[in-house]
Amino acid sequence: MAPRKRSSRGISFIFCCFRSSDHPEITYRLRNDSSFALQTMEPALPMPPVEELDVMFTELVDELDLTDKHREAMFALPAEKKWQIYCSKKKDQEENKGATSWPEFYIDQLNSMAARKSLIALEKEDEEERNKTIESLKTALRTKPMRFVTRFIDLDGLSCILNFLKSMDYETAESRIHTSLIGCIKALMNNSLGRAHVLAHSESINVIAQSLSTENIKTKVAVLEIMGAVCLVPGGHKKVLEAMLHYQKYASERTRFQTLINDLDKSTGRYRDEVSLKTAIMSFINAVLSQGAGVESLDFRLHLRYEFLMLGIQPVIDKLREHENSTLDRHLDFFEMLRNEDELEFAKRFELVHIDTKSATQMFELTRKRLTHTEAYPHFMSILHHCLQMPYKRSGNTVQYWLLLDRIVQQIVIQSDKGQDPDATPLENFNIKNVVRMLVNENEVKQWKEQAEKMRKEHSELQQKLEKKERECDAKAQEKEEMMQTLNKMKEKLEKESSEHKQVKQQVADLTAQLHEMSRRAICAAGPGGPPLPPGAPGGPLPSPAPGSLLPPPPPPPPPGGCPPPPPPPPPPPGGPPPPPGPPPLDGVMPPPGAPLGLTLKKKSIPQPTNALKSFNWSKLPENKLAGTVWTEIDDTKVFKILDLEDLERTFSAYQRQQDFFVNGNSRQKEDAIDDTLSSRHKVKELSVIDGRRAQNCNILLSRLKLSNEEIKRAILTMDEQEDLPKDMLEQLLKFVPEKGDIDLLEEHKHELDRMAKADRFLFEMSRINHYQQRLQSLYFKKKFAERVAEVKPKVEAIRAGSKAVLQSSSLQQLLEVVLAFGNYMNKGQRGNAFGFKISSLNKIADTKSSIDKNITLLHYLITIVEKKYPKVLRLHEELRDIPQAAKVNMTELEKEINTLRSGLRAVETELDFQKSQVQQTGDKFVSVVSQFITLASFSFSDVEDLLMEAKELFSKAVKHFGEDTDKMQPDEFFGIFDQFLQAVTEAKQENENMRRRKEEEERRARMEAQLKEQRERERKARKAKESGEEGGEFDDLVSALRSGEVFDKDLSKLKRNRKRIANQLADSGRERPVTKLNF
Repeated sequence: MAPRKRSSRGISFIFCCFRSSDHPEITYRLRNDSSFALQTMEPALPMPPVEELDVMFTELVDELDLTDKHREAMFALPAEKKWQIYCSKKKDQEENKGATSWPEFYIDQLNSMAARKSLIALEKEDEEERNKTIESLKTALRTKPMRFVTRFIDLDGLSCILNFLKSMDYETAESRIHTSLIGCIKALMNNSLGRAHVLAHSESINVIAQSLSTENIKTKVAVLEIMGAVCLVPGGHKKVLEAMLHYQKYASERTRFQTLINDLDKSTGRYRDEVSLKTAIMSFINAVLSQGAGVESLDFRLHLRYEFLMLGIQPVIDKLREHENSTLDRHLDFFEMLRNEDELEFAKRFELVHIDTKSATQMFELTRKRLTHTEAYPHFMSILHHCLQMPYKRSGNTVQYWLLLDRIVQQIVIQSDKGQDPDATPLENFNIKNVVRMLVNENEVKQWKEQAEKMRKEHSELQQKLEKKERECDAKAQEKEEMMQTLNKMKEKLEKESSEHKQVKQQVADLTAQLHEMSRRAICAAGPGGPPLPPGAPGGPLPSPAPGSLLPPPPPPPPPGGCPPPPPPPPPPPGGPPPPPGPPPLDGVMPPPGAPLGLTLKKKSIPQPTNALKSFNWSKLPENKLAGTVWTEIDDTKVFKILDLEDLERTFSAYQRQQDFFVNGNSRQKEDAIDDTLSSRHKVKELSVIDGRRAQNCNILLSRLKLSNEEIKRAILTMDEQEDLPKDMLEQLLKFVPEKGDIDLLEEHKHELDRMAKADRFLFEMSRINHYQQRLQSLYFKKKFAERVAEVKPKVEAIRAGSKAVLQSSSLQQLLEVVLAFGNYMNKGQRGNAFGFKISSLNKIADTKSSIDKNITLLHYLITIVEKKYPKVLRLHEELRDIPQAAKVNMTELEKEINTLRSGLRAVETELDFQKSQVQQTGDKFVSVVSQFITLASFSFSDVEDLLMEAKELFSKAVKHFGEDTDKMQPDEFFGIFDQFLQAVTEAKQENENMRRRKEEEERRARMEAQLKEQRERERKARKAKESGEEGGEFDDLVSALRSGEVFDKDLSKLKRNRKRIANQLADSGRERPVTKLNF
């Protein structure tokens, strides 16, 4: 469908066309009935470009306000036909720019007619002229472009019609003018803009309902059809109910819908054989009962139906059967069957088949049984007691008391939880939910809230514990599953190696036996002075084992005398791991390496502060580099005599508290000293020696971790058995490993542990853990190992699967064969007569374009041939489905990831060896947990390495298979060629399909044009019907479906399926009235 976007360029072109004197050549053929039909014509102006024509034609179609189906048909026309229609319509609009084509004319006429309220003084011709004007307005609202309707709405034409309806006298109300005015409103509602305007108007539906007071049957039918159709429009049902309540006051009815039931019951005079009005009334009643809130709410349907039953509609329906009209019977059937279905469903609430709503005794007994032994029963008895006390005099306002009680109960039943009434509100500002809320005891509500809050907190805590346990269980289950898989693989590998070991052992035993047998024979055969001993015989040269042989060298011959050789010296005992380096000395300075022996520097006399100070992060110059520098001439001890060391100490104290370092005289110093002394008694000083930003970030991490230092320490020592440390938190903890400088500073203040800041104390306690950084790295590697293996393994599998796919694909081989044939056929000379081609040539197939159509390439043609001649090749995408994943793998990055795993595993093994050599602390499970992890991880990693080796071999085989260089070709490049080719094939197939569809579309348009020529006569009739106002729009279709009863077909079919069951149940229940016989 063409877009609805308007273009200023298109509009300017229209003005250009119709400003000039040369109008498009359009031919009309007039008929006797003054209607016209468009004939074949040739526009005088040339047709604009297709894009501009589409914009102009879109504007024209928008003015016609067509349905989506008709819009599609219009846009499907060829360009020449669009240009003809456009010129024809614009010519028609130019020639019909008379006074009657503007909304202002009709609005002036309506206002003029409304001013002359009476028809008594008018002649017959004047009345006909007024009716003709209103009929002309009705036709214009149906047939004119949308701008006419928009202009009519903007000029408030609807209010003019409504004012005319409100002010007309009796003669006008009974005339055809009244019917025509209702027809104008119906025509205005026949498009979406007008319908929305009518529904949004505050008085429109009420004024339309007032027209029910006329005796003109056609007017009544038109009003009922409009109001029935409004019930089917979203938001219209409640407006209709409010309009009927308004009509009750307007017509002084005793109850709502009274006039409708009276008209339905009339059977004398003009109403004797009048079926159309009775059908319209029944269709309206069915729409009221089944639409709006009645679609879902049984209580609301029962509420509305009870109004009609109280007015005596049931006997009237039985009498209407005598007309024997199929359409009327259809509406009567729907009313009866919907009623039977609802009453049966309502009776099921009380486990009955039927409830006699005319029997006060039965309804009272049902209510009493339902409320007996409930908390509501005393209130029910109170209601009955006070009902006995209500006034019962016939005169006065007695009935109003019962009306009030009736309306309150009605709203309790039908009002929604949000306080909204689906019916017209009988009591304004009466919200049942708010009233009930006020009756609840506030103390009880408060207790419930406290109890609910307490339960919410408990639930939250339990939820957190449950989530933690679930994480532990998931981790243990995953670890167990991985362990079982690894053990199964190890078992299979062990069985295989045991079998091979047995075979090799048997081979060795056999060879040894053969060797001894040969040696014995050689000794027996040799005599004194005989031939030299063969190799391997006692005293002869030993044979050298063949390279790669499994046979071990034979043992050395025994020395003369038969004495066994002395045993070899025992090997030196294996050296244990070197002891860990001891901590650096805390006091004193070690002599630097390379310093001359006996070189000593005099220790400086540096004053010591009374409290710890902030550290100065400098780089200390080694003492062996001081000679010959400026530092030998500097003596900082002189500075200490000049400095105010107390002020320096107060300004850069390590304790985090505010101190004023602006000193104003001795009095201020005394006051500060007194204040500091007093405040020190009440405030605990906090010691912080590490960098401020680092401490702040560390505090943020600890607040997110929500664990105490002891819990973190226990988690690290136990290798996080309880899953307290997520992987992301471990990664952050590695950023806050205590450095040597931090440890030295913290060690100096370890006696002030209680006053340390949170971050300082954390770093101090973590530094007390043996090999804290290595433990943390090992734990992080352990947690990330499975994830990293899971990331690497699919990449290895992708190369392996991709290599197998290209090696085993028969479709690819067939396709290459076809491409080779194409190339040898199309190429001549040195480029032809080829036995193969590089696979990169596959992506150059699309570069060869057709000489007939540049949009068609050799690839399009190849796919067409393959689809016809080699249908099996179409399985290419399925056979090479692993190629896209293989094309994403970079071998360099993959090997880097595997090397990272290998080095991480070695680091963990090194730390494990170190921890084995140490004395285990209580609660330290590093050795047991990591030993088990190393066993499983090593096997998993070796499995990945084996897969990688296999993948490399398969990839090398695949590259050689296609004649490529294995040293230069990488997986991402190799598989990327096939991946790009597969994408190109997919796109080319889609383009072939699009070209085929375009061709079919062109053929369809040609057929449609032929059909349009054949259907010209029917179009002429349709255009005539549109001129006369007989053609319907969306609202007309709604009214027509409501009039015929088609709108209730779905519900009627559903109810018919249950009619036999309903009839049987109603017959057994002994109802107070016989079941009405329904016509099907």
